[in-house]
Amino acid sequence: MTSLPAIAVLLPDETWRQVISPETAHMLERVGRPLRIDVANVEAVRQALAEAEVTLTGWKSPKLTADLLNGAPRLKLIAHTAGSVKGPIDPAAWERGIAVTHAADLIADAVAELCLALELLCLRPVREMDCGMRAGTPWGALRAAPGELLRGKRVGLVGAGYVARKHLQLLKPFGCDVAVYDPFLSEAVAVALGVRQVGLNDLFRDSKVVSNHAPITPQTKGLIGAAQLAQLQPGSVFINTARAYTVDYAALLAELRSGRFTAALDVFEQEPLPTDSPFLQLPNVILTPHAAGHSVDSHLAQGQAMVEEIARFLAGEPLRYRVTREQLALMA
Repeated sequence: MTSLPAIAVLLPDETWRQVISPETAHMLERVGRPLRIDVANVEAVRQALAEAEVTLTGWKSPKLTADLLNGAPRLKLIAHTAGSVKGPIDPAAWERGIAVTHAADLIADAVAELCLALELLCLRPVREMDCGMRAGTPWGALRAAPGELLRGKRVGLVGAGYVARKHLQLLKPFGCDVAVYDPFLSEAVAVALGVRQVGLNDLFRDSKVVSNHAPITPQTKGLIGAAQLAQLQPGSVFINTARAYTVDYAALLAELRSGRFTAALDVFEQEPLPTDSPFLQLPNVILTPHAAGHSVDSHLAQGQAMVEEIARFLAGEPLRYRVTREQLALMA
């Protein structure tokens, strides 16, 4: 009987527990021969990769450097249970023709849901009313500024990648007028998505809510700066669950100090956010600790999706979440 193909599991125990359910672990054992190792042991990693046809990676896995890949002559597939593959996987993988697949589409579900929650929380002052009630503020004063509905509002999305498209689907039941700025989005795809394409300044000027989904590329450094933020109308909302790299945070801080609009920020130039950060003192900002992409459900979905990808690959079927060399340049 032919032995099952070796699968180098380069997930530390912490990540394994996050993303691999018992059912998913059993699935992995049915399709291959998992080699679970101490990922801190470089020699053990080399030995596992030398034998493997597939490797399963994720958060806190060792980086697949060109050197490690050179020692993996049988490797045909990298299944990454996390999102970005730019840092964790050397471009040599694509040059060698190794297939790469990742779970960004599953992480996008968690990010998109938090975007929607933050938009609702910013438009309706739930946090302020809660704090006011606990402090004994009279009900009449708390109800004097009840906030606004998301329904029917103009929403601008910067970028049209995985998260933006999931976000768009969640906005549809609210009847929002959605505009997108993404120079790489074709007119045909925009029509299929049901969005308007606009310039970046126009998007900021005309939107009640702006949500940033721009990836890290050489072109997106400080993409959203003082000129764009100055266009935001009074009472509007700015959401950033993407990367601080794409926003001029000094300009953002200055604009927020004016009190013209509200923001919800999940990412920062320095993480963890310093305890003396001026953003912590602003009443018109909701802060979360780079947690948008994390939920129990999405973690387990990520692991299941990548084990299913391994099963497809070993059965000779097309991958669902494959990352091509052409896509890589435009990805976060």
